[in-house]
Amino acid sequence: MDRNDALERLRTARVGRIATVTPERRPHVVPFVFALVQDRGHPRAYWAVDRKPKRSERVQRLRNIEANPAVEFVVDGYDENWGALWWVRASGAGRVVETDDERSAALTSLREKYARYADEPPTGPVVAIDIERVSGWDARG
Repeated sequence: MDRNDALERLRTARVGRIATVTPERRPHVVPFVFALVQDRGHPRAYWAVDRKPKRSERVQRLRNIEANPAVEFVVDGYDENWGALWWVRASGAGRVVETDDERSAALTSLREKYARYADEPPTGPVVAIDIERVSGWDARG
């Protein structure tokens, strides 16, 4: 799978699994929704702490990124026909979005991808993942 195909699969994926590192240096993996954008030719993913029921807007993955920005996430396509399997992995540095302009652009990207966010915009922190590496695999070669 070439880089352009991998980025397109990231862009169109509805859900991914994000891995961060806890302060105890343990992996922490959860499903998440995100929007992929290109910023001057460099891919960036955005996600936001939304209104789904949580104990706090300071979710564990947010605390993890604040302590250690290393992030990796994966999207995949499963099929009972294993000849149709594929996955894409993206690695980079996560950071909490600080500027109003970037937050607004990120939320616009998320609203365009997810109808739920158009109806109920996220009110919590927004995180950017500045993607440094993308790799993928496709059973079809």
